[in-house]
Amino acid sequence: MNPQPKAMPSSNNEILLMNDVTLTFRQATMEDLPYIVDMLSDDPLGSQRERFEVPLPDSYFAAFDAINNNPLNELIVVTIEGLVIGVLQLTFIPNISYQGGWRALIEGVRVSANFRNQGIGRQLFEYAIKRAKEQGCHMVQLTMDKERTDAHRFYQSLGFIASHEGFKLHLS
Repeated sequence: MNPQPKAMPSSNNEILLMNDVTLTFRQATMEDLPYIVDMLSDDPLGSQRERFEVPLPDSYFAAFDAINNNPLNELIVVTIEGLVIGVLQLTFIPNISYQGGWRALIEGVRVSANFRNQGIGRQLFEYAIKRAKEQGCHMVQLTMDKERTDAHRFYQSLGFIASHEGFKLHLS
C-alpha cells in the first residue's frame, strides 16, 4: 500500500437500517466540524478535554486541515438524511513489523447521544474495518480510556481483543 489520495467508494457507502432509515458514510467536510466537536464534547470524559463553543477554537480547524490533507487519514462521518450522527478517524500506518504490513488505527469515535444503542456504532466500525481491508491493512487497532467499560464490551463484541497494555504521556 502506498499513500494514495482518499477515494472512498461511491457504492456500498449506504446502509438501510431495519426501520427504513438510511445511514450514509462519507468523508467529513469542514461544515461537519461543529457537529463533530459537539459529539466529542458530549460525555463526561470529552467534556473535560474539548471546547465546543461558537465560534470553535482555531485549533479544531487546523487539526481538520491536517487530517484532510494527509492521504493516510480519513475522518469518516455517518449521517441520516444529511444530519451528522457519528464520527471516527481512521489512520493508515505503515510498519516494518509484520513483514512491512500496514495497520489501521481507529480514534475519536462518537455517536450522537440521541442515536446511541441503535446499532449505528457497529455499522460505523464495520465500515471502517471494510475501508482498512480495502487499503490492504492486516490489522485494525484502537485505544480506549479505561473508564469506558461499556466501550470495552462493545469492542469485544466486534472481535477486538485486549491484547496489549497502552501507555500515554501527555505533553501539555
